[in-house]
Amino acid sequence: MEETKGLIIVHTGDGKGKTTAALGLALRAWGDGLKILILQFIKGSWKYGEIEAIRKLNEIDGRIELKRLGKGFQRQTKDKVEHIEAAQEALKEAEKAFESNNYDLIILDEINYAVKFDLISAAAVKALLEKRPAYLHVVLTGRDAREEIVELADLVTEMRLVKHPYQKGIRAQKGIEF
Repeated sequence: MEETKGLIIVHTGDGKGKTTAALGLALRAWGDGLKILILQFIKGSWKYGEIEAIRKLNEIDGRIELKRLGKGFQRQTKDKVEHIEAAQEALKEAEKAFESNNYDLIILDEINYAVKFDLISAAAVKALLEKRPAYLHVVLTGRDAREEIVELADLVTEMRLVKHPYQKGIRAQKGIEF
């Protein structure tokens, strides 16, 4: 049997679709019998369609989990401590998941934002990636992926904004953008 080589995958850029692409990959992995963990570093308590879909898939066989660990998008500097603590806890959760050997794919959703906003360091993310088991696939999403993370990655996709309905004053559409 061929040995599995875990890949480090980065979805970055200013265009839409980074998390959506990662979740599509999770769906493919689930369909092929892999066990998946999705850790959200930024998204807080907002309701998204994918949360319900993942919950229902997990009810089938327990092979796909989503943990919402962030406090939402940081809008004020006064609450930065709370966001830093949440991101640090999410990083610890990722480390425990890496060490558990319970997953085939771990998605670190919006971890690049957590680094960009100085909630966690790029060095800490790099150290985490360097400790991952050889078989484990890891996806990192979010704009402005740091160069040292890009260098470690096996696959990097940059989503580029060409046109967005918001530019025409069209609000985000439920089921399409959230």
